[in-house]
Amino acid sequence: MSMSNDNDNVAASGKCPFHHGGAENPNPPARGAGDGTTNRDWWPNQLRVDLLSQHSNRSNPLSDTFNYRDEFSKLDYSALKADIRAILTDSQSWWPADWGSYIGLFIRMAWHSAGTYRTVDGRGGSGRGQQRFAPLNSWPDNVSLDKARRLLWPVKQKYGQKISWADLYILAGNVSLENAGFRTFGFGAGREDVWEPDLDVDWGNEKEWLAHRHPESLANAPVGATEMGLIYVNPEGPEASGDPKSAAPAIRATFGNMGMNDEEIVALIAGGHTLGKTHGAAAASHVGADPEASPLEAQGLGWNSSYGSGAGADAITSGLEVVWTQTPTQWSNYFFENLFKYEWVQTHSPAGAIQFEAVNAEAIIPDPFDPEKKRKPTMLVTDLTLRFDPEFEKISRRFLNDPQSFNEAFARAWFKLTHRDMGPKARYIGPEVPKEDLLWQDPLPAATHQPTADDITELKAKIAASGLSASQLVSVAWASASTFRGGDKRGGANGARLALAPQNSWAVNANVINDVLPTLQNIQQASGKASLADVIVLAGSVGIEMAAAAAGVAVQVPFTAGRVDARQDQTDVESFDVLQPMADGFRNYRRIAGGSSTETLLLDKAQQLTLSAPELTVLIGGLRVLGTNFDGSQHGVFTDRVGVLSNDFFVNLLDMRTAWRATDASSELFEGRDRASGEVKYSATRADLVFGSNAILRALAEVYASSDAKQKFVNDFVAAWTKVMNLDRFDL
Repeated sequence: MSMSNDNDNVAASGKCPFHHGGAENPNPPARGAGDGTTNRDWWPNQLRVDLLSQHSNRSNPLSDTFNYRDEFSKLDYSALKADIRAILTDSQSWWPADWGSYIGLFIRMAWHSAGTYRTVDGRGGSGRGQQRFAPLNSWPDNVSLDKARRLLWPVKQKYGQKISWADLYILAGNVSLENAGFRTFGFGAGREDVWEPDLDVDWGNEKEWLAHRHPESLANAPVGATEMGLIYVNPEGPEASGDPKSAAPAIRATFGNMGMNDEEIVALIAGGHTLGKTHGAAAASHVGADPEASPLEAQGLGWNSSYGSGAGADAITSGLEVVWTQTPTQWSNYFFENLFKYEWVQTHSPAGAIQFEAVNAEAIIPDPFDPEKKRKPTMLVTDLTLRFDPEFEKISRRFLNDPQSFNEAFARAWFKLTHRDMGPKARYIGPEVPKEDLLWQDPLPAATHQPTADDITELKAKIAASGLSASQLVSVAWASASTFRGGDKRGGANGARLALAPQNSWAVNANVINDVLPTLQNIQQASGKASLADVIVLAGSVGIEMAAAAAGVAVQVPFTAGRVDARQDQTDVESFDVLQPMADGFRNYRRIAGGSSTETLLLDKAQQLTLSAPELTVLIGGLRVLGTNFDGSQHGVFTDRVGVLSNDFFVNLLDMRTAWRATDASSELFEGRDRASGEVKYSATRADLVFGSNAILRALAEVYASSDAKQKFVNDFVAAWTKVMNLDRFDL
């Protein structure tokens, strides 16, 4: 459901990329790199190790020294906003502006850029400027947003790399709201562009656009919308039912996947529909291919319409033709006034889409292109849900009677919508960052400890003398830091939320919470020289140094103090509970059976931790020989020197003297037997054996299994470990 202007349901026709049957072409066309049948065509279930290689420096046109925060600081921010404001009313003949203003279009662009975010895995959102790339640039719900981006191009061209596309989308939405007379909550920049589409986001396994998903299926699914290719829900109701009441569960499910409550839902829908319009001048059959399927000469523009001029009054995007308020370019409370003032009758747009028109109403809505024309008030099916669902209705009536309450709710909900995937406020930059800390930003207190080098040395000595094993020390640090998610920059060790609800009750953390954390808390409290968060990470450093020394390798794990300890009241328990891992193959943990394979979930976890394939490989090898399985099991512990940072995992995994077989029909657990004696030597999970099974991971495992890899293995493990420990150190 397009919450600001166009609820785009224009379906794209899919074509099979392969030709079947027919006579052989006597003059086959020349082929280019990658044109042939791919490995994925032959083996569709092949493990996607390539997900760990996306967004590498090889796809980035900027230098290794480019720093977006530094470039943004050089920006004339006031001039940038003035240039965006100027574009809003500079109507272009190739895409004329409704009422002479692009306010509605730019709000919709910002909304649809941010609105793909979902809390369940932290992916989606505007954080990387993904609206430029497929599939988002060609989703049915994003019809005509290619025009919005082209309208903004002169601004992007002028300011270059001082403003990312990702930031510009959201700022353009804010400027549009301000230009309409609305006071926004603020704006934080800091979203850095990438240069290719994300490959790791699961948008669903449907094979056609607008395939319906039942709201109940969204509860545990990472996809956010009820239909493939929509941002939220079908604006005509579930499966175009035309029933406002039936849409309520779908609306709650999809907005709930963004962490929005009922008040935020009502505020966002009403606020987005206070400005602008939808476009349904004629049947969707007039609309051509999306940008990805358009011909070369279209230059990345899609959805060319054959109806009339194809633009302006003849524009077709959603197929709906709705204008909600009497002042579609000025902020007002007319949405709620109209919602409750009139009775509504179901009608159809010129394109045949289900919508509602006010009964016995006067024509009070201005036409976007003919000032002599007026229209009757219209609403979407899902707009009326805000009146006919009992709980939504209570909130809507409150906003009707208290416009200032509505304004405040929308300002905060819009800010949350457009900033939810940015992570902690430490990542925000710019002059309009709000001073107020919000719970969904995972706030942290100011630092109260400033440990010196001598303090750190003293703490390390106390940790080493605590009686805790290297395995326990490494396990507690991993449990704390590995909650980080690269998608929305949440989680991590900073804050020591391992000691707080809900993380202190997760089954995967039971051993470290009961057996390790109390000792570290005592050390921290007795010392008083560092935060618990720092002590937890420092414990991992001590454990690794002990284990490396036992392997005959002297190493010092890099450590930078400065973490702080969050309070329970700074921690949204419900919001943090979605960070509980479905699986953590690094600890041989899996919470829910069925669905994706264990090895796929391991790669998903590695991708969330922003690890490369070599980093994944070396971490698994080290964590296994250190004995860090969540339940203390021996799965994957291919060594008789547990607690020694050796390359034994790789050596023994690749040893052909061991034969493996599944222990039952599920093929989740395996036993490795000596080929000669038949004696059971090891046990393993799929997260262990994949490093011998998958050709890419095996090639990496062979590097670390080699006789000359002893020092390299330790060094690479320490480097990858340090990266994970510092993933949330945005202050560095």
